[in-house]
Amino acid sequence: MNYFSSDFKLGILGGGQLGKMLLFDTRKFDIQTYVLDPSDEAPSKIACNKFFQGDLMDYETVYNFGKQVDVLTFEIELVNLEALTQLENEGLKIYPSPKTLKGIQNKGVQKEFYAKNNIPTAPFERFENLDELKSAVTSSEVEMPFVWKCTEFGYDGNGVKVIRQVSDLDTLPNVECIAETMVPFKNELAVIVVRNPSGEIKTYPVVEMEFHPEANQVEYVICPARIDEKVAEKARAIALNVSQNFNHVGLLAVEMFQTQDDEILVNEVAPRPHNSGHYSIEASYTSQFENHLRAILDLPLGNTDSKVAGIMVNLVGAEGFSGDVVYENIETILGWNGVTPHIYGKKQTRPFRKMGHVTIVNEDMAEARRIAQEVKNTIRVISA
Repeated sequence: MNYFSSDFKLGILGGGQLGKMLLFDTRKFDIQTYVLDPSDEAPSKIACNKFFQGDLMDYETVYNFGKQVDVLTFEIELVNLEALTQLENEGLKIYPSPKTLKGIQNKGVQKEFYAKNNIPTAPFERFENLDELKSAVTSSEVEMPFVWKCTEFGYDGNGVKVIRQVSDLDTLPNVECIAETMVPFKNELAVIVVRNPSGEIKTYPVVEMEFHPEANQVEYVICPARIDEKVAEKARAIALNVSQNFNHVGLLAVEMFQTQDDEILVNEVAPRPHNSGHYSIEASYTSQFENHLRAILDLPLGNTDSKVAGIMVNLVGAEGFSGDVVYENIETILGWNGVTPHIYGKKQTRPFRKMGHVTIVNEDMAEARRIAQEVKNTIRVISA
């Protein structure tokens, strides 16, 4: 099929910042794009050929959108699976497939998948609701501290909480959840795997993630991770195993823990471009977004190696500010070598909302990390 400068139409479910960055590469290749998103102010609206406003969880909306395109992908997991399954049954190419998404969308199902396929992961128990979990805690079936995760609709640190005492349970919603044993880890790592329908598969280098202590959000992504090469090899091998078990096509971000004794445990996965791969736009030979596009169109995959060390700093809304966004001191960081800001196009800020990111590239990793800290201390996302 001729994808370039043709009548071919690529559909993207979700029009957030991931879609917007994916559209940079569709525009580079002159690939026609349709986007569906609930918000009329979605970041992707500025960059696609046709934009449709609608509910991603509504069967008819997703089904009717899918009937207009030749290949369908998504930048968010919270989409109507029944509609995707029906579209695939009617012959539409959907990557990653509804079957892959079904195994990932619910975190309880995802964790059980790891256990069934002998993929190393932290011990856990699944509960239908909060009341069931409370009973297990009261009877000491679940020991504190542990990590509570809602099985659906969690994102950017929402839907995850460390439970240290019984009263911590009182603020949680009464939904299906898992209780996961707290892992004493050295590092939180991630590996992005890219695979096309023909079976060509590659991994990006292992990255290290530093998290905000309160928001449970990634603050810095460091590539390459500052870990032993043998640990890095183990992480990439496990990520490949996870990808092959899910039989996924496109990108799969595999988040992991490196334990104190250098074991690797899979935390969770995302079947799409991911925050842990944003550094690749500037630092890699082929960005994660271009490789996602190559993969879902069954084109040869690009080189996943890094050209230079890269660090990504997330730009999130400052605490105490809500309203029309202002990027304070952005002119200052624009004057620094190797520093590239990406603004996502969200007009309204609120505390800890992801509003953009900044990539720092440098031959010297220590210098890149120093500049990243300076970027973090200089730029603020506030409201007018």
